[in-house]
Amino acid sequence: MSLKQESAQVTQSRFNMIEQQIRPWDVLDGAVLDLLAKLPREDFVPKQYVGLAFADLEIPLGDGQLMLAPKMEGRILQSLAIKKTDKVLEIGTGSGYLTSLIALQAKQVDSVELNAKISKQAAKNIAAQGIKNVNLVVADGMQGLPAGAPYDVIVFTGSTPLLNTQVQRQLAEGGRMFVVVGDAPAMQATLITRISADNFKADVLFETCLPAIENAPQSEKFEF
Repeated sequence: MSLKQESAQVTQSRFNMIEQQIRPWDVLDGAVLDLLAKLPREDFVPKQYVGLAFADLEIPLGDGQLMLAPKMEGRILQSLAIKKTDKVLEIGTGSGYLTSLIALQAKQVDSVELNAKISKQAAKNIAAQGIKNVNLVVADGMQGLPAGAPYDVIVFTGSTPLLNTQVQRQLAEGGRMFVVVGDAPAMQATLITRISADNFKADVLFETCLPAIENAPQSEKFEF
């Protein structure tokens, strides 16, 4: 296959991803769809899985980590409605693809990743795109990043059985946080908005199922 043919195939695969996976999942925001069409997802996928870059599945990144499915990434972006003035905290860097999508919409992104090897590869992926408004931190994301707070937007890229109120309190007033809460198979994608210093509003967006973030607070298991 020639380079021209390969390029045309990638373009068609990306188009199919958007039209057959992302749009049908109610992601209709034009700005989000344009971003997904522009940023080369295949450049963030481990080489052995490049053929699956546009597939409707989570892709292994190594060490038990997964890259989110495209439709989930699109839904997260649409839910958060990120603005150019927003300072964003991402919990779980992964491949750096969602990080980059967010960075292209926001003023600044701080992304926390517990796995140093994963963070290092993400740094290479992000730098290759010429994106410069991302700060990568190797640390426990379940602590958030108090030194950088408050944040206009916080996004968890994995699930947590219990809501993390410590990270929630790093939101600025009027800020919003995307998090998937619950235990499999009943998890809820939730958008939390900080109304005032002590008031938060939670809106359940949809039901889904994501792997838990490392060190996520666990719900108590009752034995009978």
